Amino acid sequence: MHRILVSNDDGVYAAGLRAAASGVQGLGQVVVAAPSGQKSGVGRSISVFEPLRYAEVNLNGFRAYAVTGTPVDSVIIGIFAIMKGELPDLCVSGINVGENISTDTVTTSGTIGAALEAASYGIPSIAASIQVVDQGDKFDMHHGAKHSFAVAEKVLHRVASRVLENGLPEGVDLLNLNVPADASEDTEIVVTRLARKIFTTKVQERFDPRGRPYYWIDGDLITQDAEGTDVQTVYQDRKISLTPLSLDSTARIDFKEMDGML
Repeated sequence: MHRILVSNDDGVYAAGLRAAASGVQGLGQVVVAAPSGQKSGVGRSISVFEPLRYAEVNLNGFRAYAVTGTPVDSVIIGIFAIMKGELPDLCVSGINVGENISTDTVTTSGTIGAALEAASYGIPSIAASIQVVDQGDKFDMHHGAKHSFAVAEKVLHRVASRVLENGLPEGVDLLNLNVPADASEDTEIVVTRLARKIFTTKVQERFDPRGRPYYWIDGDLITQDAEGTDVQTVYQDRKISLTPLSLDSTARIDFKEMDGML
């Protein structure tokens, strides 16, 4: 029987985590290990200066392990403590509230960070996210049922079953799945490449009651890009984006081009 590890960055109490576990139900034995609280935006950070703990939680019949750390910590504890070092056949991270598209999010998303960690051990992995219309929703606790994961859950099941059956193509370590807010079960799935950016970065300066400045990192969404990118596919074409990713970030150039720098 296949063994599947499910994690996320929205926290163990998030509705999207239950949706992810439900999406792979029936494909194998499912183990759920996720951060005990909201850990969005921490990327692939890992706790190296403090100990970690985990505890089993039961949420109306949904069983999971809450880990006192980051998404990457949760994957590590899931594999090497809870699963006793037996590598799962698949890791699913999500379903995240908020789209994770472009290089901006690939390098900062805790959802993708968890999938990258699993992929580093040779485990085929999927990061799954749904688009939100209100960007503020990305920063909520996501305990309630405000968002529908029905379509993403079914698409995740379809993709996960194919990965378990056939594996990933050579050179692909994980799949980044993003479902538009208005997608249906009939919405086309398109294989895409990463857009360069999704945000135009800004910084807001404000002042505390004592007159000292503090800052909020802010920015506007970039909703148009070249054809074939994940940004264009989700925002403009309103199609489901599936981006194959690799752990190897080495630039694809002839190394002789670097001779002049040496």
